[in-house]
Amino acid sequence: MAPFRLDVVTLVPQAFTPLGELGVIGRAFASGIAVLHTHNPRDYTTDRYHKVDDQPYGGGAGMVLKPEPVFAAVEAIPVQARRRVLLLTPQGKPLCQKDLHRWVEDHDQLVLICGHYEGFDERIRGLADEEVSVGDFVLTGGELPAMTVINGVVRLLPGTVGTAESLQDESHSDVLLEHPHYTRPANFRGMVVPDVLRSGDHGAIALWRQQQRQLRTQMRRPDLYVRWSDQQQSSTLTMESHGSTSMQFRIGNGYDIHRLVPGRPLILGGVTLDHPDGLGLDGHSDADVLVHALMDALLGALALGDIGKYFPPDDPRWKGADSLMLLEQVVALVRDRGWQILNVDAVVVAERPKLKPHINAMRSNLAQRLGVELDAVGVKATTNEGLGPEGREEGMSSQAVALLQQIGLT
Repeated sequence: MAPFRLDVVTLVPQAFTPLGELGVIGRAFASGIAVLHTHNPRDYTTDRYHKVDDQPYGGGAGMVLKPEPVFAAVEAIPVQARRRVLLLTPQGKPLCQKDLHRWVEDHDQLVLICGHYEGFDERIRGLADEEVSVGDFVLTGGELPAMTVINGVVRLLPGTVGTAESLQDESHSDVLLEHPHYTRPANFRGMVVPDVLRSGDHGAIALWRQQQRQLRTQMRRPDLYVRWSDQQQSSTLTMESHGSTSMQFRIGNGYDIHRLVPGRPLILGGVTLDHPDGLGLDGHSDADVLVHALMDALLGALALGDIGKYFPPDDPRWKGADSLMLLEQVVALVRDRGWQILNVDAVVVAERPKLKPHINAMRSNLAQRLGVELDAVGVKATTNEGLGPEGREEGMSSQAVALLQQIGLT
């Protein structure tokens, strides 16, 4: 997969150099997840003084950024298929988290135009698809707002942050503020970590965190709480026939099959097994068909596509990837959409080896990643009685079903 391309039109390109050394953002640039190019309008001037500003028509204080060098700089930038041009200006639409998600999901290139001086020639606005503001205040230029956008976008790209779940439930991801966080020690100067967080009950923890997010938002940002309440009301699905009842549940089905080949590991449910003939499952990742079927079931329940959409088989980032880590990202996506997992059930179709001794270990691995109790995870194994590709030991397959419940509507 090609890196996400960021092009910045700025009179001070050196201001963006520190981004290459900025923690996970810098590592994302270094590893090729994203690439940053700067374009100085001064390089596109035609006069001997490289003039990029002029006095405003009609008089007034300050200087105005000229259109010619800005147009020339933007027009010299290579155009990718899904490009979006943003103009950073105090007059733009206020930036929010959903904008960052939208740009990551819908585009593979962002061009950011930074204003400077008193303002820019009005005709420059015609270059932009969107005008963006980071707040009701004025800065000397658009560089700091552009860096804010870059930081917010790059951290959402797959592979930038260690686990997708760390992006989940954070402030503004779904309007609500983030829940409180605690780490060791459990008791610090009489301030004690809530018992529920130390209980090991993942369902109770998820419920407590959601309640805290709602309470914190209501107290600290009542404007956001009203917006969230309105969204919850409008997003509640209703049955149109024979009266209306809230649709609080979703069911999804998943299926996956992989070929058995020599020289590959055999991993099912995160458990490494030994095949009598030394065979393993072929695939771009670790080819864990059980986990892959389960991920497809979760995505299918919310009509979010299949795992190939999120982890393309031609993307080197997922080569040899641990499927349980990919499952964590899918679970985070499900929760980000406002749903919780109630239970899952799966069957693995394989002739050999015997899977029964390993079923509980598989269930435990899955329950831990799904954030549910062990008894909410079903895993079964069967043979195909010598029939089909599984019966001929050409491959192994798995089918899964997942039941989801909408958070906050119980």
